[in-house]
Amino acid sequence: MIRAYKFRMYPTVRQAQSLGEMLRDHCSLYNGALEERRSAYRHVSKTTVRYGRQSGQLKDIRAFDPERQGRWSFSSQQATLRRLDKAFAAFFRRVKAGEAPGYPRFRAGRRFDTVDFPKDGDGCRWDSTPHDRQTRVRFQGVGHVKVKQHRPVAGKVKTVSVKREGRRWYVILTAEQTTPEPLPPTGSVVGVDMGIANFLADSNGKFVPNPRHGRNASAKLEAAQQSLSRCKPGSKRRRKAVQTVARLHRKVRRQRLDHAHKTALTLVREHDFIAHEDLKIRTMSKAPAPKPDPEQPGHFLPNGAGAKAGLNRSIADAGWGVFLAILAAKAEGAGRQVMAVDPRNTSRRCPACGHTAKQNRPTQQKFHCVSCGHHAHADTVGASNVLRAGLARRQAPPA
Repeated sequence: MIRAYKFRMYPTVRQAQSLGEMLRDHCSLYNGALEERRSAYRHVSKTTVRYGRQSGQLKDIRAFDPERQGRWSFSSQQATLRRLDKAFAAFFRRVKAGEAPGYPRFRAGRRFDTVDFPKDGDGCRWDSTPHDRQTRVRFQGVGHVKVKQHRPVAGKVKTVSVKREGRRWYVILTAEQTTPEPLPPTGSVVGVDMGIANFLADSNGKFVPNPRHGRNASAKLEAAQQSLSRCKPGSKRRRKAVQTVARLHRKVRRQRLDHAHKTALTLVREHDFIAHEDLKIRTMSKAPAPKPDPEQPGHFLPNGAGAKAGLNRSIADAGWGVFLAILAAKAEGAGRQVMAVDPRNTSRRCPACGHTAKQNRPTQQKFHCVSCGHHAHADTVGASNVLRAGLARRQAPPA
């Protein structure tokens, strides 16, 4: 299996300047390759330029510009061109599927934050000074950069990436590992129901509170956004305000990831089988369609967009998609089984008698069966039905 590791780097002032120049030159290469493709297709010949042709031009580009493009790793520049090729492949795939994707765009230097090295030892070297107590990573044209390695790296390092987040620098490794030993079985199975009032409710009656990191930081974010809006474009004050807003968003993102990792780890350690709803999050958070007023052309009727916007904000703040992805990854490494089930009527079906009706759930939290009188917390009922559906699907014969 492949596992990723992310460590913070502590470059010197000169190394940080070199890393910034490396990102700038790779961004220039990306934009130049994109312009070549656009210009070739706009020609009357409708020429299509592909990765192989652009990769073959790298030798001449490096010889023509040795002070910039010639400084960096050849394989990392190939990875940048391959990145552009993947963007075009995704664009044409979505066009073929009948979607309306955006055409690949030019990248601004401040938004080009990652450079990939496809192979450890080719333009980069992880743990480049093994005799030193301080872990370092070496990059061609930069040197040996200090790394805070907070956990050991297991397996053979395959790829290395440099990433800039604000004023911080990170190195991201992917390592190939043997399949780890599964955790000892616990004999426990559980179903989980995702929510907003509670982040998670399980079939055993336990609840995980919703931390609402985004809402807690909303006041600071609002003040920072207002300060940014009052700044003059291109000014030094505006650049500082942009960094402040970005720093607050990064903090919320890290808090959300930390909560998702800890919650998923607890579930994986305590249960052998975990069932959850197969949520279509993008569809759930879609804005409602406008309602034209038939009596007044050009006018629209109320469609509840204001209330739906608040719900969409809460769904995004909960981070269900991130949590479910982390849960699946941790379960795979621990030898646990995670299964997604159809969420329809899970909160309306009585777990005691099986009666399904909208009236069974009079409020958001209460469940009271109109047929047999069974009552419980609505989220716990939903988690119990999710678990039942997951166990039925696991025992069903393959199609």
